[in-house]
Amino acid sequence: MKRSILAILIICFAFPVSNAQLWKMKRWEALGGIGPSFFFGDIGGYTRTKNILGLRDMSFMQTRFDINGNLKYRLTRDINLRLSLTYGMFHATDIRGSNEGRNFEASTSFFEPAVIGEYYFIKNYAENSYLFLKQKQGFMEDLFRSLDFYAFAGFGGLSFNVKGNALLSAHPGFTKSGFTEVIPAGLGTTLIYSPNLNFGLEVGGRYAFSDFLDGYTSQYSRANDVYYFLNFTITYKLKSGPHGLPSLR
Repeated sequence: MKRSILAILIICFAFPVSNAQLWKMKRWEALGGIGPSFFFGDIGGYTRTKNILGLRDMSFMQTRFDINGNLKYRLTRDINLRLSLTYGMFHATDIRGSNEGRNFEASTSFFEPAVIGEYYFIKNYAENSYLFLKQKQGFMEDLFRSLDFYAFAGFGGLSFNVKGNALLSAHPGFTKSGFTEVIPAGLGTTLIYSPNLNFGLEVGGRYAFSDFLDGYTSQYSRANDVYYFLNFTITYKLKSGPHGLPSLR
């Protein structure tokens, strides 16, 4: 009888502990994302008095795309570190802006490597068991139990090349290419779909230490360029191989 009670007590205490450590079995994650990119430079846009919160600058004409790949490592259950590589494009035009008579237009291609830290301020309940051994609830309850919410920030660089129209290219201050440091920050959410697969949505902004991402800076410019990504993401959890390195097996 005493042995049975002791066995039950050991199981009761050991199960939560082992359950809480299951995330360590898959510390590495591969993440891909794609979505629109929004650029705010010195070409195009409206003056501040005509543009509350910059919303009028967000138009289909100015929108381009980005695609990125990430390798993520889970330092703790709530803190991740990731290496991010992003390729994309920006577009800027004076058409339908406050400087329409200037008629500048620029297309920028870029490559952005960055190191980013994530902090999960709301963690899902489903991950308490990667095997999802839980009693099924209602759809909405299951959905909210499987959501993560996180904030992220980091540092990186941006290599860019600008192609301007004839008027912009002839401007004496036109800068065709360059490299600058950037500071990324933003918010994201992840849906734990299965033990190995997550889907998510991430919105992030970048502050650049350059005002030439569109090849041009105005004498009236008061700040460097900024840009935003809205990415739909998919994450695949990798098993930890020898020496803690990721493994596809």
